[in-house]
Amino acid sequence: MDRRQMITGAAAMSALVSSKAQAAQPNRESTRSFLELKTWYLHNSEESQASRVSEYLETGLFPALSRAGAKPVAAFSNLIGPNGPYIVTIVQYPSLSAMETTLAKVAEDEAHEKASQKLSSGAGMPFVTIESSLLHSLAILPEAVLPTDSNTRPARIFELRTYQSQSMTALNKKAGMFNGGEIAIFQRLGMRPVFIGESIVGPRQPNITYMLSFDNLDGREKHWQQFGSDPAWKTLSANPELKDSEIVANISNVILRPLAFSPLR
Repeated sequence: MDRRQMITGAAAMSALVSSKAQAAQPNRESTRSFLELKTWYLHNSEESQASRVSEYLETGLFPALSRAGAKPVAAFSNLIGPNGPYIVTIVQYPSLSAMETTLAKVAEDEAHEKASQKLSSGAGMPFVTIESSLLHSLAILPEAVLPTDSNTRPARIFELRTYQSQSMTALNKKAGMFNGGEIAIFQRLGMRPVFIGESIVGPRQPNITYMLSFDNLDGREKHWQQFGSDPAWKTLSANPELKDSEIVANISNVILRPLAFSPLR
């Protein structure tokens, strides 16, 4: 499958998943962005994969994406979770056509090509493999939220969570739950949601992936305790049709920390 076929298929999948879930937020529908998540799996060795990939992202890929009109959101290393070490990158596009145009420009970018050649020229493999997924943001958070004080305080930690549903119908109910109150509760409690989106390309579909940010691990624990006892959450989750057993088949989460050059920190 070439890039154009992938993007065309993604557009069809996005329309299928989103039609019912976004009905409560019609005024935001046209502004929903697309988020590309990549996980760069590494191994610890003399090949210095982590430093090589980080240098490529900082000096090659992220600047080229910015020149081409995309919005690099973040670059993280794993802190807590399975299958490490790895690096996670997040890039935002306003539309699928913009994504296609951007990637074509990056492919012709001379500075990026030099950085790519440098990444590949070292001893051994620069990384083990790359896993990609593409999300279509929910209407409640049409674009990723980046704090304005990233350079004036210590870096936060970030929790990346994926909710896999039993069916498309169940996924739409969970999306409606996020749009209809769950994200607002996160915001009110200071859990700082960064983005949330439905997966339209990637593994373990159907699913929704979102990210929260916390000052530290202790703060994360306290915020989740507050969330679990919050009256608004108890009311929302009391609906029998919205019980996890009915709409969420599996939940996975990892804790990430931003790399030094990450726009989101």
